[in-house]
Amino acid sequence: MSGCISMFEEEDFLPIAGLSQLLFCERRAALIYIEEAWSENLFTAEGTVLHEKVHKRAPESRGEIRITRGLRLRSLTLGLSGIADVIEFHRITEEEHRRLAGALLPGSAAFWRPFPVEFKRGELRHEAGYEVQLCAQAICIEEMLGCEVEEGAIFYGKTARRLKVTFEPILRERTVEAARKFHRLISEGVTPSPAYGPKCRNCSLADICIPQLGRRRNAHHYLDKELVNAEVDNPCENF
Repeated sequence: MSGCISMFEEEDFLPIAGLSQLLFCERRAALIYIEEAWSENLFTAEGTVLHEKVHKRAPESRGEIRITRGLRLRSLTLGLSGIADVIEFHRITEEEHRRLAGALLPGSAAFWRPFPVEFKRGELRHEAGYEVQLCAQAICIEEMLGCEVEEGAIFYGKTARRLKVTFEPILRERTVEAARKFHRLISEGVTPSPAYGPKCRNCSLADICIPQLGRRRNAHHYLDKELVNAEVDNPCENF
C-alpha cells in the first residue's frame, strides 16, 4: 500500500463495483458512471436478484465463524465506497494475531480474521475485474478495522462454487492502479470511443454503446490510409 498516499474526501468517493466495470470495458464504465446510462439484460437481472437475496439474510454465527452481510465499506486512500456481500470473521488465536493482525469486534475480546466474499452469478472462472473488486473490499476492511486481510473468495451462483483469492502485492498494486484510473476517467468526464470485441455480445449496454460504430470507423480509417498509400506509391496514375 506504499503507493497509496493521497486521501480522498467522502464526496469524491466512487463505487467499488465500478472497478470491475472499468476492467471489463472503460467505455462501459464511462457510460454508467459519467453518462448515467443503464440497461438490464438477463445476466444483469440475475446478478441483481442474487445480491438482493444475499443482503437480506441476517447475520449469523457458525462455530468459530461470524458472518455479516451488506456491510458498508470505504477507503480514504482509494477513494472508494460500497457494500460487501458477505464478510466472514474467522476466530484466530493470539499467536495467529501476532503474525497477522486480526480485527476486534464489538462485544468480543477475541481476535478475528476477516474473509470477504463477493457473489457473482456466472460459472467459476478467473476474472481480473472481480478479483480487483474483491481486493478493494479487503483494503477497505483493513483501513476500517486496523487489521490485515490475506484472502477472500468469489462465489459463483451458477455453479455454487467459490474461487479463493489471495491478496498478493501484485493484485494490490493492480487494485490501486485501477482506482486511480477510475478516478481519472470520471474527473476527465470523457467517454472512450467504442471498440467492438467478443465481450460486446453479452453486454447489456450494447444498444446504447453501439460498439459496431467503432469497428466501422476503424475500417474506414484503414481504407482511407490504404488509398493514401496507393496515391503515394503511384503518383502518376491520377494524371
